[in-house]
Amino acid sequence: MAGAERVRLPAGREVGAGRVRRGAGYAALAAGVAGLVHVGPAATWLRGVRRVVPGLAGVGEPGHVALTFDDGPDPVSTPCFLRELRRLECRATFFVLGEMLERHPGLGRRIAEEGHEVAVHGWRHTATLLARPGAVAGEMGAAVRLVREVTGVRPVWYRPPYGVLSAEALVAARARGLRPVLWTVWGRDWTASATPGSVLAELAPGLRGGATVLLHDSDHTSARGAWRVALGALPEVVARCRAAGLEVGPLGEHGVRRRGGHGWSSWSSGCQDTVSAGGRR
Repeated sequence: MAGAERVRLPAGREVGAGRVRRGAGYAALAAGVAGLVHVGPAATWLRGVRRVVPGLAGVGEPGHVALTFDDGPDPVSTPCFLRELRRLECRATFFVLGEMLERHPGLGRRIAEEGHEVAVHGWRHTATLLARPGAVAGEMGAAVRLVREVTGVRPVWYRPPYGVLSAEALVAARARGLRPVLWTVWGRDWTASATPGSVLAELAPGLRGGATVLLHDSDHTSARGAWRVALGALPEVVARCRAAGLEVGPLGEHGVRRRGGHGWSSWSSGCQDTVSAGGRR
């Protein structure tokens, strides 16, 4: 290679600098693709993206509204929600944190005994994209085992903290038989400025048949005392749904779509294939 720039390697072999640059470029490209695979599912946090994956968003039967609560169980607030749901003769799905359930297993057992679904929200309220490799899968497995030990029922649903998914979270959920589901409408009940009225105003545009409603039965990761806002709005949420002829209940009775390229399975299987092919972990 007359006139070509050369790079001397430690072993004494020489290789063209162009080849080295190409190799570095391929490595950078591979790293970029792996990064996109990891963070790509997080886009479902955006409302516009959730519209094109209705199964993942939790769109269900047109005559039903799914009522869901995150971040418990909390011994101060969760019993208040259970009492109000009993008064309203309404059941819901509770997405529990493993660390909270570990502290209050009796309360988790009570949720199940009163006819509600207990689902997985992770172990700690940490965004899956910020977790070290392997942590999401390990903690998800621990949460699944704990829910089963406490309630006697294997959980079906998984909602990631902050609604932010990653490739690892999708693959781990699939491996553990969990169906990731987010929400179609939320009340923004976690803020310090929220009121029952503001929660209802946030929910109103999306409070229709097929909706999955997100509220919080704990202020574990919310403003102090924010749970009282959700509790105050709950009776009117249920009343408005029933006045519209809609049933209100847990995700298990919601008829969330599973197939047709719009459910969670197409996302998770695609990520699983890509992650495996790329040798991630």
